[in-house]
Amino acid sequence: MEHTEASDLVRLKVHGVIEDSNTETQIVILRDEQNADVLPIWVGNTEGEAIKRALKGNDPPLPRPMSHDLLRSLTEHLNIKVARVVVTDVKNNTYYATVHLVSDGTERTVDSRPSDAIALALRTNSPIYATQDVLKRRAGGTLDAWLEKFGTKNVRKFEV
Repeated sequence: MEHTEASDLVRLKVHGVIEDSNTETQIVILRDEQNADVLPIWVGNTEGEAIKRALKGNDPPLPRPMSHDLLRSLTEHLNIKVARVVVTDVKNNTYYATVHLVSDGTERTVDSRPSDAIALALRTNSPIYATQDVLKRRAGGTLDAWLEKFGTKNVRKFEV
């Protein structure tokens, strides 16, 4: 696992999740705190719904916990803190992420799909980052320009 310097990271927030009717998937839209950069990540429908649920606060509760709720519960019970999640790489339009866990003062990283990392970060109120390299290599530009290319101009429609 390669080490990523904090200065190389850009903090992102989940702007929203939209459906891509062309591919029958969902797109998680991340953007930086200055709203200058956007990072769209295509995810499966189930993963997109898990992220939407976390954004809405899990109301109403499900009869059984989702995997991300189970992971949150495990980290809480084992006194493990989710320090941050980082979108670390993109290869052939596939994104990669790591979850940074802290236990007893020791930090460890675990490889993850970005969708799972984001869903867990939202459930644990942990920050989400991407490396500057990932932001440079991703498709897109500003959020307005990217959404216009996608075929919609109403950005507010997707805000959470």
